[in-house]
Amino acid sequence: MNRYFALALTAVVSFIVAFLLGFVLIPWLRKLKFGQTILDIGPAWHKSKQGTPVMGGLMFIISTIVSIAATVIASFILKTDIIAGESVNQGQVKIKIYAGILLAIGFGAIGFLDDYIKVVKKRNKGLSIIQKTIPQLVISLAYLGTLYQSGSSYMYIPFVGNVDMKWFFFIFGICVIYGGINAVNFTDGVDGLCASVTAAASVGFIAIAVLHGYFGVGIVASALFGGCLGYLIWNWHPAKVMMGDTGSMFLGGLVVALAYMVDCPLILLFIGIIYVIEGMSDVIQIGYFKITHGKRIFKMAPIHHHFEMCGWKETKIVTVFTVINLIGAIIGAAIYYYGKIV
Repeated sequence: MNRYFALALTAVVSFIVAFLLGFVLIPWLRKLKFGQTILDIGPAWHKSKQGTPVMGGLMFIISTIVSIAATVIASFILKTDIIAGESVNQGQVKIKIYAGILLAIGFGAIGFLDDYIKVVKKRNKGLSIIQKTIPQLVISLAYLGTLYQSGSSYMYIPFVGNVDMKWFFFIFGICVIYGGINAVNFTDGVDGLCASVTAAASVGFIAIAVLHGYFGVGIVASALFGGCLGYLIWNWHPAKVMMGDTGSMFLGGLVVALAYMVDCPLILLFIGIIYVIEGMSDVIQIGYFKITHGKRIFKMAPIHHHFEMCGWKETKIVTVFTVINLIGAIIGAAIYYYGKIV
């Protein structure tokens, strides 16, 4: 199977599956009355979204997994190994990819439980911070332990090379995974925002995969890209469905996993620049509020709500943030590429 054709086919299949699932999943969620609850602390105009079906993230979760599986099966039938490719350490490559997919599924499961408690048990806050954090840490440690045992305890730093992290691999990894998951979750607050930004991030990983021959990573990134676009047809403003924590935590897990698949979690500072900005805006807002005993830097955090309060339409926020993240993704891919040459 031609590898470039496989990348395109994976994206197309994921797009079609996610799009078609909308015809089935959205009516089903409405029938079950799995509707979004809008908190009073949010922008007043978000009240119109009350009751919009949540857990729509299942659309791109299913499409991503199905499209990856379809490509792997097709390559197996054609007697090619699209996942490992021509890598010297094929076993290690496969472990990174499959462990990363399981990481995303694990976080998606935590998000699903959180959404279920919110919409079915009618508890607006869902799982408590502790109830979320403990399983997140367990899953993260299991993932990092798997990579460590496979010999992937190093990190690639552009213009420096591979650096063996030793025991610090776990401490750094926990910070990256936990911070990344929650930063992506913060980005999900405006119709179409999180999926659009993630689609842009996927482009960066696809570029890295193509430039360096990491076609297994490219397959995962292409599946994510197609799934996000298929979902966006239903989630674009005004949204007919919302991804919920089910979707945002899966996206966070897979984006972080993609960074580890290319051995460079630091690249998220560029490829996920909007995630970084969203997460930091929330941290800065909370810190400043506590230090000043009630003062705020932003009208509301995360920062996309600040721009809403300034009069920006949701579609403008999504467009601007996505373009910024796409630029960051291109810069990140360039840094990764030229850093390898040095």
